[in-house]
Amino acid sequence: MPEEMLFILLGVLAGLLSGLIGIGGGIVIVPALLFFFGFSQHQAQGTTLALMVPPIGLPAAWTYYKEGNVNFEVALLICAGFFLGGYFGAKLATGLSNVALERIFGVAMLVIGVKMLVAR
Repeated sequence: MPEEMLFILLGVLAGLLSGLIGIGGGIVIVPALLFFFGFSQHQAQGTTLALMVPPIGLPAAWTYYKEGNVNFEVALLICAGFFLGGYFGAKLATGLSNVALERIFGVAMLVIGVKMLVAR
């Protein structure tokens, strides 16, 4: 699968999780760019901020951009997937009970926390 498609798929997954359990895309996208695509922490954060720019990340993304830590092509591809994934995640979440949604959120946070703790 071409890398461009993997970035779009990452956007869909992050959007889906964001719509489903209300987590920010950065909590999914930053670790994915680090572990699966070999980005540095600075590049991952800068690129994630660039895809969420209006209006939240503009000053932060600009700072990362000036240091050469933003990949706009990747940010746009993930953004396209995130747009679709967010819609479908929200549609899915609205059909779940509060208890089910809380459990899904808890599992997501646990998995992300463990992954970050065992990072090299």
